[in-house]
Amino acid sequence: MRIDLHAHSNASDGTDTPAELVAAAVAAGLDVVALTDHDTVAGYPEAIAAVQALPAGTGLTLLPGAEISCRVEGISMHLLAYLFDPTEPAFAQERELTRTDRFRRARLVVERCQELGAPITWEQVERIAAGGASRPGEEQGSVGRPHIASALVEAGVVATVSDAFTSEWLAEHGRAHVPKHETDPVEAVKLVRAAGGVPVFAHPGAAKRGRTVSDQVIGELAAAGLGGLEVDHIDHDEPTRARLRALAAELGLFTTGSSDYHGSRKTVRLGEFTTAPDAYQALLAQATGARPIVR
Repeated sequence: MRIDLHAHSNASDGTDTPAELVAAAVAAGLDVVALTDHDTVAGYPEAIAAVQALPAGTGLTLLPGAEISCRVEGISMHLLAYLFDPTEPAFAQERELTRTDRFRRARLVVERCQELGAPITWEQVERIAAGGASRPGEEQGSVGRPHIASALVEAGVVATVSDAFTSEWLAEHGRAHVPKHETDPVEAVKLVRAAGGVPVFAHPGAAKRGRTVSDQVIGELAAAGLGGLEVDHIDHDEPTRARLRALAAELGLFTTGSSDYHGSRKTVRLGEFTTAPDAYQALLAQATGARPIVR
């Protein structure tokens, strides 16, 4: 089986629509793909409909999920949440708080970029992020720094999205940086579990993104109910992967592998890193909030 448990649509900061993501998963020969947009489930209806519209026996399974923004000891980190009940009130309220603050923060970041001489506008960023807009009555998508980075590229301020994530512009503590609401990760783990979901620490050793949390913190998350660590990821070198596998074994956590696909916004390919079937089965065994969509 080929299993990719971390992919984004344009309901957050990917460039593929949820339906296009499903089609890309089929084209990539995946058996399982997880939709894990940032702090939102706005892409669920379109992705589920796309899977259900596939010919019977296609063999693709969609795993509904989300990537939750967290912060501990001043360090930003992400928690992948799988197969939770999206209507569970406490977790839904926390996602709404984070999304609302993303809009506040994005507006302020745009203003700071303008003050620094970048000829971008909020309307431009809204247009770039428009794919994340939800239908009436559905959860709203999110606006984030990648959309602002794309605006900076459009304006010719930087050459690539990656070039925008430096101290000159959007990196944490960069000239245009603005803090946002981020959930305490222990609380996030508990919220995911209370909603019947399974929490996995996303790219825990991605040092190129900034400071990473200590093994002690990961131990505390495991004690609170963390299910696994994302180990095989483009931002982890081989020594980091070996260290994380050993830590996961010590803490009784399963390990996953994922592309962290964002469409054309990043160079990584869907299915470039995958999860072992036994780890996938361990994840399924812990989930009670929702079930995969199988075609």
